[in-house]
Amino acid sequence: MNRKIGVRLVKCLVAGAALAVLLPQAVEWGNNVYAASVKPTPSVSSQQLQNKLLQAMATRSETLTFTYQGRVNGLKQQLQTAIQQAMESDPYVNYTIKSYAFSYTGTTTSAQVTIRLSYRETKEQTAYVDSTVQAVLGDIITKGMTDHEKVKAIHDWIVVRLKYDEAQQKYTAYDGLKTGSTVCQGYSLLAYKMLERAGITNRIVEGRAGGQLHAWNLVLLDGRWYHMDTTWDDPTPDRANEVSTSYYLLTDSEMRRDHSWVKQYPQANTSYRETLSALIAAGGAKAAVYQKLYNNLEYPLQDGKGLVKSSADIKEQVRKMITKGETSLTFGYQGTERSLKEDLQSLYQLDLKSISYQITDLGSTGNLRVTLKWT
Repeated sequence: MNRKIGVRLVKCLVAGAALAVLLPQAVEWGNNVYAASVKPTPSVSSQQLQNKLLQAMATRSETLTFTYQGRVNGLKQQLQTAIQQAMESDPYVNYTIKSYAFSYTGTTTSAQVTIRLSYRETKEQTAYVDSTVQAVLGDIITKGMTDHEKVKAIHDWIVVRLKYDEAQQKYTAYDGLKTGSTVCQGYSLLAYKMLERAGITNRIVEGRAGGQLHAWNLVLLDGRWYHMDTTWDDPTPDRANEVSTSYYLLTDSEMRRDHSWVKQYPQANTSYRETLSALIAAGGAKAAVYQKLYNNLEYPLQDGKGLVKSSADIKEQVRKMITKGETSLTFGYQGTERSLKEDLQSLYQLDLKSISYQITDLGSTGNLRVTLKWT
C-alpha cells in the first residue's frame, strides 16, 4: 500500500525556510562622526522622524536625508527605534523592506542624517498588487456577505491561486500574483492586503513551524482573534482547486500543536467551531450561511457525526463511490493510523489496483481526516 505523506507533513519540510531573511538586515555605517559644520537642510524633531520614515517607505524612497536637532549622544538608538517603529506600524511595508542603513555627521547638538532603504517590492509592483487585489475582491466579495464569508472567500482564493515556491526565491505578494508562486511570507502578505482591503483587521505572525521560520496571519472576527495559515492549507505539491482548512481560524492551543511564536500577539482563545455553532443557534437571516460554513469546514465530523469506525464501513462507502465513477473519498475515521492501515486492507477485495491515502488530525478530537484515492 502506497501511503502519501499528509499535507501538513510536507509543509513542515518547506514552509517558511525563506524567512531566514524575513526581517530586514540593519546596517549602521559612519555614525558618530562629527564635523564642524553641516550643510543646511530642513530640520526634523524626534517626534517627526517616524512620520518622515513612513512617508519615505510608502513611496519606496531609497534615500532619506534630514537635519536632526537635539542631543546627538543617543541618536543611534533613537534612529534604530524610530525605523523599527515605522516599519512595524505598517505590516505590509515592514515585510517588503529588504535592508536599511543609516549614518549621521554633525555637532553634539545637531546632525545631518542619511537613511538608505532597499525593498523586495517596488512602488510599481505594490501598485500592481493593490489594483489586482481590488479587482479580485470585486469578483469574490458580493453584496450582503458577512465578514465570515469574506474571510473564507479570500482564504480559498489564495490557496487555489498560489503554489509554494519550492526554490524559495520569491518572497512577496507581487511574486505570488505575477508568477503564481511565493513562499509563506508572500502568502501572508497577500492575505494581509486582501483582508485589510475587505475591511477585516488582521496581523502577520512571525514564528516557527516544522523546525523552520514561518509566517501566517491572525484574523479578527466579531471581536475574537483566530490563526489562519494559507501556506499550510495549500497542498504540496500543488493540486489544482484543492483547498485544505486544517489551519483555518484556529485557537492558540490548536495552532501550537505544530507552530510556535515568541513575540506578543493578541490571544486567540475562542474555538471557531463554537463560534459558528452559536451563530447557527441564534437563528436569523444568516443562519443558513453559517451552517454552510460549518459543514464546509467539516465540523460535523469533529462532532462525531458520520465517523467511520470499521473496515466494513470503509468498504461500503468506497463501493458506493465506485458505482458513481468516483476515484476518491474523504471521511472522518475513529481510530489510529495503525488501525486505519489494517482496515484499508479489505479494499483490495474490490479488485482495486492501487490505493493511497492522506491523513490529518481532525481538530483536537483525536480522530483522523482521511482522503483515499484508488485506481
